[in-house]
Amino acid sequence: MTTMTPTVEHFPELLEDRAGPCVSIYLPTGRRFPESQQDVVRFRNLLRQAESSLTDVMGAADLQAFMVPLHALADRDRFWAHALDGVAVFLHADFYKVYKLQRTVPERAIVADSFHIKPLLRVLQSADRFQLLAITRDHVRLFQGNRDAVDEVVLHAAVPRTLIDALGAEVTAAHTAFNSVGQLGHGGAQIAMHAGSGSRKDEMEKDTARFFRVVDRAIIEHHAKHAGLPMVLAALPEHHALFREVSHNTLLLPEAIAGNPDAFSPEELRQKAWEIVEPRYTARLQGFMDEYGAGLPRGLASDALSEVAMAALGGRVRTLLVDDDRVVPGHVNRTTAHVSHGALADTHVEDILDDLAEIVLRMGGDVVMVPRDRMPSITGIAAIYRF
Repeated sequence: MTTMTPTVEHFPELLEDRAGPCVSIYLPTGRRFPESQQDVVRFRNLLRQAESSLTDVMGAADLQAFMVPLHALADRDRFWAHALDGVAVFLHADFYKVYKLQRTVPERAIVADSFHIKPLLRVLQSADRFQLLAITRDHVRLFQGNRDAVDEVVLHAAVPRTLIDALGAEVTAAHTAFNSVGQLGHGGAQIAMHAGSGSRKDEMEKDTARFFRVVDRAIIEHHAKHAGLPMVLAALPEHHALFREVSHNTLLLPEAIAGNPDAFSPEELRQKAWEIVEPRYTARLQGFMDEYGAGLPRGLASDALSEVAMAALGGRVRTLLVDDDRVVPGHVNRTTAHVSHGALADTHVEDILDDLAEIVLRMGGDVVMVPRDRMPSITGIAAIYRF
């Protein structure tokens, strides 16, 4: 079992149609002791809830075999000792994935015909997420975070960590050749004249540019294009222009953090990065609000659940804004678009908002999780139509 940090690329596999029960477990976790001490206890409680629901569709022997991966996870002390802010676990007869999350999630165990992805959508589709590349000649680090936290990303093996890693034996050394010229000094001695092929500063700058080019290419290929997030550069002031000259990263923001990134704590880097990202976050949300407001009187937007369900199945929803704190119990029929309401106390309950988000994603639309105080509607959704 491999624990991963989720990206939007994981949605397709979570949205696949599967026969049989799908178990989705979400648990807020503590990063530090003693907050983390009760995580395993609460996780085992969620397992019991899931097992209770599964007894309706599985015999005892099949249920025991089905739950083996989850009980094994509960026994992994190292996993729980290095938690972030939340855990998402998805289990099916032929699928098992565990994700560590940078945001807290509601404590929930759901057994249904499909995976419950809305809490994961909240984490991955929120508009405040970013990446931060902290780079010097001696050190490369990549962080991923949001307004609340940043965590260092484990770099792909192809990403060089240092200049030597990137250039190896190709590192150029500043060199100077001594050429004797027929000029006499005091006492008739020849003067040794320096005929250098370049200053040490020039050579170092060439190496640095080559290093930055290699790092940029590897970061794009193995991290940036998968995450699709705006990226903030943190580097010494003299390196900003040099990095941008060689970079092909279209996600790199024009503003940057000036200073030696190794001298800043992760929390200081988060604060400085959020100062850069926040205006874009606010502007992006406001753009959605404006577009939604303009579309309402023209029939190009709606917040009515039944109307949006029909439009989503017809491929008309381009952008779906979802209240990230709201649950509307019930189900959307993926054939007829009929919306059935349910009771939150039902252990088999699904979420209408979750169903709508899944449908929009399946039809190629975008889903954006929005804080409740910024939602332009009170139903939990706001849909912007293509036509």
